[in-house]
This record gives sequence, C-alpha cells and structure tokens, in this order.
Amino acid sequence: MEDEKVNSIVPEVGEVKMEDGNEVKEEKKKEKKEKKENPKNAKKAERQLARQMEAAAVKEVDDPLAANYGEVELVSLQSAAQTGRKWTKVSELNQELKGQTVLVRGRVHAVRGKGRMAFLVVREAGYTVQCLASVAENVVSKQMLKFISSLNKESIVDVEGEVSVPPGEIAGTSQQVEIQIRKVYSVSKSMPSLPLTLEDAARSELDFEKAEKEGKQYARVGQDTRLNNRVLDLRTPANQAIFRVQSHVSMFFRNFLISEDFVELHTPKLIAGASEGGASVFTLDYKGQSACLAQSPQLHKQMGICADFGRVFEIGPVFRAENSFTHRHLCEFTGLDLEMEIKEHYFEVIDLLDRLFVYIFDGLNEKCQKELEAINQQYPFEPLKYHKQTLRLTFNEGVQLLKEAGTIVDPMADFNTETEKKLGQLVKEKYDTDFYVLHRYPLAIRPFYTMPCADDPLYSNSFDVFIRGEEIISGAQRVHDVDLLVKRATEFGIDVKSLSAYIDSFRYGVVPHGGLGVGLERVVMLFCALGNIRKTSLFPRDPQRLAP
Repeated sequence: MEDEKVNSIVPEVGEVKMEDGNEVKEEKKKEKKEKKENPKNAKKAERQLARQMEAAAVKEVDDPLAANYGEVELVSLQSAAQTGRKWTKVSELNQELKGQTVLVRGRVHAVRGKGRMAFLVVREAGYTVQCLASVAENVVSKQMLKFISSLNKESIVDVEGEVSVPPGEIAGTSQQVEIQIRKVYSVSKSMPSLPLTLEDAARSELDFEKAEKEGKQYARVGQDTRLNNRVLDLRTPANQAIFRVQSHVSMFFRNFLISEDFVELHTPKLIAGASEGGASVFTLDYKGQSACLAQSPQLHKQMGICADFGRVFEIGPVFRAENSFTHRHLCEFTGLDLEMEIKEHYFEVIDLLDRLFVYIFDGLNEKCQKELEAINQQYPFEPLKYHKQTLRLTFNEGVQLLKEAGTIVDPMADFNTETEKKLGQLVKEKYDTDFYVLHRYPLAIRPFYTMPCADDPLYSNSFDVFIRGEEIISGAQRVHDVDLLVKRATEFGIDVKSLSAYIDSFRYGVVPHGGLGVGLERVVMLFCALGNIRKTSLFPRDPQRLAP
C-alpha cells in the first residue's frame, strides 16, 4: 500500500468529530423518549448508549490513530470539496481485488466486538461485506475497536481497508471477501433502537419452519408494521430486488414499444368525466368545476390516435376509488398502457401483446437473475411458465373448461377471482402455461368504448390476459364510430356532455384502433408469485392507507 494513496484518503484531523458531553446528553434524552415509546427495546438501547459513552470517553485519551476513525463533521459533507477519492460498490467487491485498498460507504448491517477484534458487516443496496478490525495489525487501536463496537445498526459509515480472501466461506454475507479495516468514519448515525430489524424483516417462511423444528423462536414482522416503517422495510434484500425488477419491467415495456415505432405520451390525470364509467372515481373541485382523477389514460390515448400518432403508450399513475380490500387492488397504481391503429383485426393488438410480454419475461430471466434469486430466498416461488407463442382461448372455451371440471358459471357474466384461479389451474394442467389470453368477452361486461363482435352483438372484440390464474391485462378494439360511441356511453349512464372533447375528436375521422392497459405492480407481483400487491408498491395506497 503506497503512502501517497493512503494520505490522499485520510481526512484532516479537524474533519473528524469527537463526541462530546453535550452529544451524550442528547443521546440520553432520546433514549428516555424511546424507552417510553418502545419498552421492549429499552434495555437494548441502554446497552448501546453505554457502549457509545464508553467509546466517547476512551477517545478522550491520546490515541496516535485518532484521525483514522470517528464521526465526520457535517461541514465536510456539505459539498465542501471534491477529493478525487475512488469509491467501490459493495456489490463489486470480489477476489480479483485481493491486496488492493478500497473505500466503501454503506450501512452498519451488523457489528460485534470480540476481544482484540471487531467484526463490522457493511451493507449497500442489499449486498453485504464483512470488515475486520484487529489490534494485532498495529493499524487499529483499542479506542478504535470500541468506536466500531459502539456503532448503531443502520448508521452510514465509510470504511477503508485492504481486501483479503479468507480460506473458508464467509457465512451471512453476499461478498466472499473481507476488508481489513484501516479507517472507519461515521457519516450519519441511526437511532440505537429501531421499530423493526432487517434480520426479522428479511426472514422467509422457510426460516420460521426451520426455527420451529429446532425449538427456536423468531419475531415475525406484520404487514402493517412493515408499511408503517416502509423506509426500513424497503432496505431488505428482497425488497431491493423487487423494485429493481419493477424498474426493468418498465424499461423493457418502453424499449420494446419504441422499437415498434410507438410514441410515448403523457396524458392529464385531472379530467372532467369518468374514464370508464361507474362510481369508482376520486372526485374533486377544479376551480368551481366538477372533476375527477383519471381511472386510466384511456380517453386521451385514443385522442392521440385521432391526432394521427398511430401508435402510443404511457407509463403513469392510475386512480381507482374502489373499496377493494383484496390482495391485488390499490387505489393508486402505475399503469402501462398502449393504443395502436389496426388494419383489419383486433388480433393485431394481441399479436403485439404476445411478443411484448415474452420479451419482458425473457428479459427479466436473463437480466435480473441476482434479483430474482434474492426475492426467491425470502419469498420462494416457481419460475413463470410461458410459451413463445402465447395460448389464446375464447371466453366460451374458458366457460367450457370450467364446466367440464364441474364448475358451472354464468356464460354471460364476468369471472370472479375464485373462478379465474380455478381456470388458471385447469389451463396449467392442460396446456402447461401460467400465461394465456382469454378473448371475445360478453359485451355487457366491457367498458362503453369496446367494439361489439361483427357476427354476434352479445360479444365483443376484447380480451384479458392472465398470469398464474389472475387477470393482469384488459384490452379490446375500440369503438371509433361516433353514433355507436354515443349510444354505448348513454347506455352506461355516462353524461355525454362531460366527454364532449373526447367524442368530438372522433367526428373528424379516425382510424380503427385498439389497445390495452396493465398494472405494473400486478405484473411484478404475479411474475414473482408474491401474493400481495402491497409488496410491489413502493408506498401503497389502499382504502385505509394514505401514509407514509
């Protein structure tokens, strides 16, 4: 290790903040408050504070290595200077870096003092690395060990040291190398006692089953506790992976459609009338006018077709004021919507849909292997089965499959959740796929803008798409004839005047077209078989939750 490199990384002594008596007093006040609010963690917090006070007292003693550890003053973190230091991501730490000095920033995932050594596990974006400080190395003092041992979990720290490769496997960390600590600085302290621990929040059902067999007992973190402390919950490896997978779904959706000559539009979310009829809208006063939040971009993406864009798509928020307390409904979610000109048949939309989602699924399996593995560790699931040519069944064929299995349904009514799942099981058994299209639905159960079938007005040129027996996509050919559109809207009890701009856009001539909408959160939930859409919504909004 070259002296010049080391000196370039060492902060000035003045940049290292010694914890004084006033700060310790503040910690005491915080601990008293925490003790009242969370008595279960009181003893743990008291022990942690005692360690911090001891570390602060020890630091007062002359230590020739005092500049190599401590708390960084705020002033040095206020973009005061660019030092040119090279930072390494925890995820990039590997055996090829053996012998090299690295500088990492992450959270204190775990810390443990043991005699003349201290073990510090640092976590960054779900990846973890073990860091070792040992007095025997003559670059770590006893005072430094006490400082490391006093660090609170989830605090932000900077660690500099040499990468080494232990002879055996390092249990409990993602990176199979170790950092021999030379310097460590606290950048931002976390409170000593947390409302949940990441160890508890990251456990899988398999962990609980194993613990029960071994006579152990783990704390189980409930859904409300997770959502009330969502920022902490989102730090678990599985959650870090879930939202990276979600990001890839959006990226694949956008990239594929742009390659197919689609134009990305951004439609308004404040509109004068309901997008799809019904009462499930959030209403509001818009400067003295009655308005609502859009249930979908449906009306305006169709107007985009009327404006000769030909093929359009949008990724944006969708609002539904439904009192649905289910595992798959939210009051706000992210919609992936597209609309396109068709020349002859609505199957042109399904053909594109087929290629689009096979592209997304292939992309996730190829590009998100680490993320899917991290999700699978906490929420075990079977990989999604799908064919390169997606299975298509008519609605009546679905009804017949159910009938043959002993499930009788109204052939002109929509399927409920239980029936959808049953049909999904039957399709999986017969066709070996979790992903399929059901089309030609009864017209009466589709939105007013849906085109009726040419050969039977009781049915429509519409379709739904299912993953693991649950609906994720709804689409259809749209009515582009003005008279039929007005007639359908009136039959649905929709005030045509509130849709005048939408309807008038069809009076100027428009190509036949169709499209679809899919919920981003639902795609990720079902692809990874997560069981509850709240797991795939960053900050869920349901009928009972408006915060955080």
